[in-house]
Amino acid sequence: MKKGKRGPGAKKLLLRGQNIFSTRRLIWGVIFFIATTLILSTSFLPERINVKVGDVSNRQIKAPNEVVYVSEVLTEKARQEAASQVEPIFKIDQTVVAEIEKNISGFFNTIRTIREDDDLSKNEKIAALQKKLNFDLPQSAWESVIGGDVLSLNTCENVIKSVVNEHMGKGVQLEALDTAREEILKGILASDIPQSLKPLAEEVVEKMELKPNLILDVEGTEQKKKEAMEKVEPVRVTIRKDEKILGDGEVVTEEKIEALEHLGLLRTRNLYLSLLGLSGFVLVSYVLLMLYLYIYNKNIFEDEKKLLLLGILVNVGLLIDKGIISIRLSDNAEIASLVGFMVPTAAVSMLTAVLLDRKLAVFITMILSIFVGMLMGNQLHFMSVSFISGVVGIYSVSDISERTDLTRASIYISLASLAAVIAVIFIRTNSLNLAALGAAVGLINGILSSVLTIGTLPFLESAFGITTPVKLLELSNPNQPLLKRLMLEAPGTYHHSIMVANLAERAADATGADPLLTRVGAYYHDIGKLKRPYFFIENQVANENPHNKLSPNLSTLVITSHVRDGVELAEENNLPQEVIDIIEQHHGTCLVSYFYHKALESENCEHVNEIDFRYEGPKPRTKEAAIVMLADSVEAAVRSLPSTAHGKLEGCVKRIIRDRLEDGQLEESELTFRELEIITKVFVRVLSGIFHSRIEYPENLLQEIEGRKGNGDHGK
Repeated sequence: MKKGKRGPGAKKLLLRGQNIFSTRRLIWGVIFFIATTLILSTSFLPERINVKVGDVSNRQIKAPNEVVYVSEVLTEKARQEAASQVEPIFKIDQTVVAEIEKNISGFFNTIRTIREDDDLSKNEKIAALQKKLNFDLPQSAWESVIGGDVLSLNTCENVIKSVVNEHMGKGVQLEALDTAREEILKGILASDIPQSLKPLAEEVVEKMELKPNLILDVEGTEQKKKEAMEKVEPVRVTIRKDEKILGDGEVVTEEKIEALEHLGLLRTRNLYLSLLGLSGFVLVSYVLLMLYLYIYNKNIFEDEKKLLLLGILVNVGLLIDKGIISIRLSDNAEIASLVGFMVPTAAVSMLTAVLLDRKLAVFITMILSIFVGMLMGNQLHFMSVSFISGVVGIYSVSDISERTDLTRASIYISLASLAAVIAVIFIRTNSLNLAALGAAVGLINGILSSVLTIGTLPFLESAFGITTPVKLLELSNPNQPLLKRLMLEAPGTYHHSIMVANLAERAADATGADPLLTRVGAYYHDIGKLKRPYFFIENQVANENPHNKLSPNLSTLVITSHVRDGVELAEENNLPQEVIDIIEQHHGTCLVSYFYHKALESENCEHVNEIDFRYEGPKPRTKEAAIVMLADSVEAAVRSLPSTAHGKLEGCVKRIIRDRLEDGQLEESELTFRELEIITKVFVRVLSGIFHSRIEYPENLLQEIEGRKGNGDHGK
């Protein structure tokens, strides 16, 4: 059957509609992005303080969150302390001794020069030496200098140099020069210098230019200090939440300024840049979420209601987290910080898993956990516990069978949170009391998450028209008003629906369709027959058939109207749209063949139009609706078979499915030919189990069994 082509007007209208939906999704995305940024900014961008070193604080300032950082100020202080402990390194300046020896040689060279001047008399030589050397020697000493032998003079020079070398060779500092001069003088006086020349030696020592030769090795000392500073480990500072940073009237120091900077409280950086950074992080998170949906969950990406629900879950969850974090448990900083373990991330995780998708719920849990860590001051342990509780919550509702199972999930979340909190506390501290309080907070987390999930799930189901497994399980309960009415007012239809549900559920499970939705759709597919139950053969207890009094056209109208009546009844009872679709589509546009052929056999057969004897449709558009259609047709056909042998059943099933296929009833569904083969095998297997042959007991054996049963009843 060829599909009609869309005209230019239809294409423009479709494109316009797509643009509108895309624009609306973009608007909602911007709204949720702004909301998330604002919620996070209240904690991520705290109040800024304008102080500097030396100022006096006019109020008390406490840490809004916990932070661990490497203190550059304290590390530098520790390095300077280590450098100050280094002993200075000194070295001997060899040039100093050489200069002193040169100075000594200068004295004696002057003496030799004047002594060897033959043009001068003895007295003139003494006068010249006195003038040149400025030595204060007695006359006898001068005469010994002038008249003494050269060897003695040379010996005196060498001894002086030797003694100087002996004492200066060890190194002499500036403050020790006077002592060194005295020691040198003592050494000379104690030497074997001729007695007559000792006054000269004393004067030489007194007049020689003595310099310190043990000087500071600046380069070596600095290298030693550098090595000592490099060995100093960086000083890590841990500031607990609510720890006092500055007191009222306290002088601001470099350490306090640094702490305020790391807490983000100091007005040193541009607030707009910080907000820009936060906005960028949130934007990246939302972009990743949209990419995930586009690649792995296109049905959610293209569903505006579900996107709106997802955004609400994330932002309302963050608001609840923010409210809980603002609770002050105690004045003690460590106890007060435990409130971060109470945030019910698992509630959002479970709601996302139940209402939308389990894999998406894991992704959302990861993003929310990061946001929780940011709310708690970028602390990893709060993020970790939040993620663990959320993932456990998802696993807890992965196989939910009834709404009360959510209560069971609270136990799992509580135990997981308890274990995670205790582990984190033991990693960070060794406090058993704190661990006990943390365990209590973990238990509260599980209970709170479950309460929020149970309380909001029905409202969200209704508000966003989402059919959850929990809702479907509730609808499958026989005590549901419509099913109860069907059982009492149309028992044949009720039994037929149960049989159809058994067939359809098994087929759906085998073909990858939703077995729970298929089963519930089968339960309700014929509720329209409640309006006129006795017009349908399965409810006709008496032999009288009301259709005998009606024309084929009118009978067809009555039969086909049960679809429309079923849809109206389903809408009145607020059944999910997915179930209503199955009710509306379970006959497609099939032909009511019995009354059609009956009309052809009538006198006015030339006016018979096949379209008047077909259901209004639409044809099944999902696997679930198509499976219910096939199961409905097969069950009704098999019931009319004179023989239910395996071959007969298989032939009947194949014929029904082939007829529906050739009639074009399955062309809009998602079923493949391979899946139709699977459905055929499943139907035959289930029907063979229902209509299996039974052993025929002999009459006398039946009487004996009845007799034993009667005796047993009397014996009670």
